[in-house]
Amino acid sequence: MDPLEALVLQVLDQLEWQHPWAFVLLPLPIVMALLPPYRERRDAVRVPFFQRLLVATEARAQRGAMLLIRRRGQKVLIALMWLALVTAAAKPQWLGTPIEQQKAGRDLMIAVDLSGSMETRDFTRPDGEAVDRLVAVKTVLGQLANERPGDRLGLIVFGNAAYLQSPFTEDHRAWLVLLDETRIRMAGPSTALGDAVGLAIKLFRDAETEHRVLLLLTDGNDTGSLVPPVDAARVAATENIRIYPIAVGDPTAVGEEAIDLETLGRMAEVTGGRAFEALNSDDLAAVFNLLDTLEPNIFDSVSFRPRTDVHWLPLGLIVALYLMLRMLAKLWPLPRSEVSQ
Repeated sequence: MDPLEALVLQVLDQLEWQHPWAFVLLPLPIVMALLPPYRERRDAVRVPFFQRLLVATEARAQRGAMLLIRRRGQKVLIALMWLALVTAAAKPQWLGTPIEQQKAGRDLMIAVDLSGSMETRDFTRPDGEAVDRLVAVKTVLGQLANERPGDRLGLIVFGNAAYLQSPFTEDHRAWLVLLDETRIRMAGPSTALGDAVGLAIKLFRDAETEHRVLLLLTDGNDTGSLVPPVDAARVAATENIRIYPIAVGDPTAVGEEAIDLETLGRMAEVTGGRAFEALNSDDLAAVFNLLDTLEPNIFDSVSFRPRTDVHWLPLGLIVALYLMLRMLAKLWPLPRSEVSQ
């Protein structure tokens, strides 16, 4: 390919017009040239011997006007100024080299039960220290956040009702701070499981990603949600949301602290997810390791080209051409011609 042709193709590829419709104004000077010249009325001096002048000069009274005759070079400069003005109005933009960025490919909402039963100290750290269920959950979720850079994380806490603790964010450090600020019973002592799913559905509807996952960590059964948990899960399935319920704690508990494994399993089934049980810290860590296999990291590649406005270039050209036009007018004054009518 010829070097000049390659250069032209490169310029055409990297030049874009924000207002290309402005080029329809290019023929406007030609249209104006077809119109009759503008005439301006001015005061004149009346002389009593005007008729004598006509007779002496053998002339005839008529209306007239003085028109300037522009040189060819000045006409070219004016045409270039108009072209530059229209080009600037079209607002040219220079496109830079395409830049590709990796962004989160999945929205991962984590709903954490903060009911009173979460203070039961039946989990053990690797060093043998007994901790409550919430501390164990926070420890494992911290590892999850550090190991899943491809996900946007959100956080819902629920007790008597469900509350948004953190919207979807790629800032995992800020997410971990908000997780650390959660406290048992801060949302009430009960377990509104269905409401937590309902709130997650609302947040997912506002999200743009197609891969949607809800991790539901609870140690009890639903105690009065506005929407039954299984019904909420059916709605989540229509929104392409997979639910992974994780039962935390003792499955043999009774009363309000009893874990409704059947309901959790049904919620996972209708959404295409899977239910888990975690009786201790090792089980909880194993569950999240398995989730890495079921829901691997996803990255979406986003490509964009930086834009730089270059309309100042034709504007600068207009200024330069105007100065040249004024210089020519000073050096070579325009001749005048008399046009009669």
